[in-house]
Amino acid sequence: MRLLKLVPDDTNIHFLKWRVPFFVVSIFLILASWGAVLTMGLNLGVDFIGGQMIRVTFTQSAEAPVAQLRGEVEKLGYGEPTIQRFGQPNQVSIRMKLPHGSESDAGKSEAMAKTITAAIQKAHPDARVDGVDSVSGKVSGELFRTGMLALGLAMIAISIYIWLRFEWQFGVGALFSLFHDVSLTLGMFAITQMEFDLNIVAAILTLIGYSLNDTIVVYDRVRENLKKFRRMPLPELLDLSVNETLARTVMTSLTMLITLTALLLLGPKVIFGFTAAITLGIFVGTYSSIYMAAPILVWLKVTSNSFVPTETALEKQERLAREGR
Repeated sequence: MRLLKLVPDDTNIHFLKWRVPFFVVSIFLILASWGAVLTMGLNLGVDFIGGQMIRVTFTQSAEAPVAQLRGEVEKLGYGEPTIQRFGQPNQVSIRMKLPHGSESDAGKSEAMAKTITAAIQKAHPDARVDGVDSVSGKVSGELFRTGMLALGLAMIAISIYIWLRFEWQFGVGALFSLFHDVSLTLGMFAITQMEFDLNIVAAILTLIGYSLNDTIVVYDRVRENLKKFRRMPLPELLDLSVNETLARTVMTSLTMLITLTALLLLGPKVIFGFTAAITLGIFVGTYSSIYMAAPILVWLKVTSNSFVPTETALEKQERLAREGR
């Protein structure tokens, strides 16, 4: 039986022909993503901002009465709540700052949660409390700092590894590719205002690992071809390397997307943001390996001599002696 091949063996797509316009588009997307993060902000979860989050479902209503809820909770005297739809239209998350003195007396935050949930259930008999999460402001601030530090250190460590394994130009290309992937993921969360919590940090770290793996596969083939085809122009060599690894990239991405699509459509809502981040990461990670990591090697002047060992003076004398000079 003839096997199905998604990518024919003689595939010869000229990816690098469009490297400049695609690179310009990528730079624009990075700037737009950070513009969205700085202007719209991230919808930080309780993990990062501290406070309490109460999740409520109105079982007998098509939509949650957000405006009415906001007024009812404000009357309780705990401050202005942040109420957003969470999942289905009849589900909401109510976020509150912790009451004064709750750092030393945990009972105050528990009392606030009980008062709010009791008031909601009294005014709305169909209200079902799905959960109450509480994180102190001190702990949440530390979690945010360590989470962002983990992302930064992971990217730097990966770049150093690429630098040592290949050449410094490859390390720069890998770092820029990862920065592109992380930026677009943060931009998606800023635009959609999906909740950004520790699960999303884990998703971004997973994305970094996937993108790095794909980039290393391409870079490894580039290194092999640089040794094999010493006189081939670098853009053509990069096209050859990408085409030779394209079948592996397509198969890996498709198998992951099948699983992720099932999780997006059928999985629990608590991991929806995690799944969405990785799904976007599959696309941007594959794209960046081709149109971010590869073209940079052209502009950073990688040549066929990059992986040729430097000849010492003694080795040069021995070679000349053997040649009879």
